Formats: sequence, C-alpha cells, structure tokens
Amino acid sequence: MPTQPQTDLSQFGVTEQEVLRALARVKAPAVDYADLYFEATRSESVSMEEGLVKRATKSISQGVGVRATAGEKTGFAYSDELTKKDLEIAADAARYIAASPQGGSPVPVTHRQQPAHNLYPLEQTVAEVATQDRVALLNLIDQEARRCDPRIKNVFASINMEYKIVMVVNHEGLAVGDVQPLARLQVTCIAEENGNRQVGSFGGGGRIGFEWFREQDRYVRYAKEAARQAILNLSAVEAPAGVMPVVLGGGWPGILLHEAVGHGLEADFNRRKTSAFSDRIGTRVASELCTIVDDGTLPFRRGSLNMDDEGTPTSRTVLIEKGVLRGYITDRLNARLMGIPLTGNGRRESYQSVVLPRMTNTFMLAGEDDPQDILRSVKRGLYAVSFGGGQVDITSGKFVFSASEAYLIEEGRITKPVKGATLIGNGPDVLTKVSMVGHDLALDEGIGTCGKEGQSVPVGVGLPTIKIDELTVGGTQAS
Repeated sequence: MPTQPQTDLSQFGVTEQEVLRALARVKAPAVDYADLYFEATRSESVSMEEGLVKRATKSISQGVGVRATAGEKTGFAYSDELTKKDLEIAADAARYIAASPQGGSPVPVTHRQQPAHNLYPLEQTVAEVATQDRVALLNLIDQEARRCDPRIKNVFASINMEYKIVMVVNHEGLAVGDVQPLARLQVTCIAEENGNRQVGSFGGGGRIGFEWFREQDRYVRYAKEAARQAILNLSAVEAPAGVMPVVLGGGWPGILLHEAVGHGLEADFNRRKTSAFSDRIGTRVASELCTIVDDGTLPFRRGSLNMDDEGTPTSRTVLIEKGVLRGYITDRLNARLMGIPLTGNGRRESYQSVVLPRMTNTFMLAGEDDPQDILRSVKRGLYAVSFGGGQVDITSGKFVFSASEAYLIEEGRITKPVKGATLIGNGPDVLTKVSMVGHDLALDEGIGTCGKEGQSVPVGVGLPTIKIDELTVGGTQAS
C-alpha cells in the first residue's frame, strides 16, 4: 500500500524562519488568528471530439495566501511569488485590512504534524502519466460509445487530472501539509434520429490515479451509460406539470439535497441569520426518516480531504438526525464566533481565495424501505434518476432543478421516459414530506463541483431512493 507523500516548507522554496517572521508581522495584538496557506498545483487535461484531440493543456501554479482575522473581520492577501519580501508584503496587507498597522507579536516555533487521515494514497502522480496514454483511453471511449448504437453521431470525452501540494502554518505553532490528487473523466454523447437530437452524459472520478479508470472497465461503463441516456432521450415524451409524488433515485440525485439543504446548513449563512435554518438547532426541520451527514473522511472520494484548508482534520458531522437539526458546517472563524464545534469544513478554491465553510461529501443515510415498494406506492408521479443544473435561494430555501433523466410512474410502475422536467420547491418544506427512504444508499460517481461566492471546490453527494409525497413538477403537459 503506498504511503502519503511528505510535505514541508522546502518544497515551496521558503524557510521556517521566513515563515515565522511573516506570521509575526501578521499577528498584531488585535488579531485573533493568523495563518499562511502554501499551495503548488500541477493540472493536465485532454479532451476529444469527433475522434480528434481538440485540446490538451498542462499548467503549473503556486503561491501563498496570508490571512488575519479580528472579530468578524478578515484580512487576506496572496502572492504568486514566494520570496521573503513578497511574504512580508502580503503579511502586512492582511494584518492592516483586519486590524492594525502595527504587527510584531511573537510566534511560537512550528510543530510539524502529519494529517490525521491517509484517505487517498497513490502509486502514480499526474506527471508520471504520459499524454499518449490519456489520448489512447479517450479513443477507446469514443469507440465504445459509437459501438452502442448507430444513432450515436458524436462523442465528446475529456479527462482532467490534478496534483496539489498544500501546507498550512498558523500563529499557534501548527504546520501541517497534504498532497491532494484529483481526477475526473467525462463522456457526452449526441444521438440523432429523424432530425431529433438528444444528449446523454456520464462520468466519474475522485481522489484517484489514472489507472482507476481502467480498473473494472470503468471507462467502458461511462461510455455505454452516456450513449444509453442519449438514445433513451430520443423516445422521451414531454414531462407532466403539476403537484405530484416524486421518487428520487439513489446517488447523484443527492445534488438536490446538497443545494436545497446543504448550503443552508453552512455556518456563515447561519451566523448572519440569512439561512432558512438559522436559530433552529434542536428543532424538527425534516421527516423523522431523514438523517443527513457531511463526511470528509471517505477514502478516495472526490469531496474527501485528509485536512481542510485550515489544517483541521476533516470529520463526519451529523447535520440532521431523525428530522431534528443537530449542527452546522463550520470553519475556524464561524465556529469561534458562534461558539459551536469546529467540523473541518474550511475550504478555498486556491491560495488566491479566502476560506469559507463548505460541504465535503453530503448525503442522507439509508432507511429501511425496499426501493421497489417505494415505486409501487405511487399511483401517478415522477421518478427522477439524474439531474442537470439547478439553483437555490439560501434565505428562503426555494430551489429549481432540471432532471436530465426521469420517467413517469403509473400504477406503481416505471413507464415512459420524459424530457423537460423541472422540480420546484422549498428545501426545508420538501424534507418534511419525505415519507419513504430506501435501504439502497449510493454515493455519486465523483463528478460534483460546488460554487459559492465565486469559488469552486470538488464535492460529493449521495442519496438512497426516497419518496417525496408532494412536489411541484414543471413541464409542458397537464398532469
């Protein structure tokens, strides 16, 4: 079993003395907390269209983000140059924004630590995978998808890989680093028949290496699934409209949970009292069948981390337990200001970004119902298997989601595929209408990316099959 690579300050071309001096400049008497976040990232991607490589890129970036917090104020500055002078300039800027023109408080010698977890040990880094190997895999995907059906007219496939080294050093003496791999393979197929063109997409990934896509012929499954969805959509009928029971399938439909509920449980929104869940700890916010957790400790998952971007070990946090709100997702700043536990959810897109409380892998725990019994309980409704885009208003909890794969349920049976279905509702309200929860919890394939305040971070979602008694479905046919 490969071990977690070691990280230290020398990998960024700085010494411990230079870092300590920079921290001393940040840590003014009025500053509550100060840290430096070092990051070096190597990214590579290859994409193919119509059997031809359309794009191949490689990029390398590195830099440091310097942060100071004082009360509710955050001072932040960053530099892509890692010289002594640039560290000092960034340190002075962060301190001045947060609190004071004068720094100089003593900082203890750092205590080097290893991350509490080792969730994604790798045998091969991004740099060790030849571009021709990636191109060869994309060619195989193109062939597999076209082989599925002659109506597949075009195939788009891409593979993106990232290898990130990070290190956090704070004024309390903590110095901890991590090496964070990330890979994603995406396949999109275009099907056409009698002038009707439809799209199907599928993909997966995680904190894994290139060979993972070859293992168990995963790339073959991705190609066939994307082709299947495209062909299926050729025969889809217009979605019904109206209020009806909706059954959500397992896995990726958990994105609805992530958007409609998860964001509302992030601590910054609740500290500012702009969330529909503000001041509701200990109260019932969902059906007693609903237990929802955020877990950053699942091995190799896209949303998992050995430590968050503040150096705090990630954890499994129960957010809603049997319908009762138990806690929020926190970073250091909001945990301190709210007087609630630190959960290891302080995340940032890069060294150029401020820390925000963000989800990792968010999902509902399995229940006891048989998924087939759930479907049989619906006389007429919608079965949503996969979703495309969506949006939510954090304050009200209102959401709108488009279903990329959905079916009619008639007399307890799945019948026609439908297109153009949107789900419209209110997150807290929807949770109270969950009447059945399946025993088939599934996590998504590893494609999720979450946006917040202009920052994107990788996340995971999950869901068992669930029944929502009433939900508004937007479509073009009267129900």
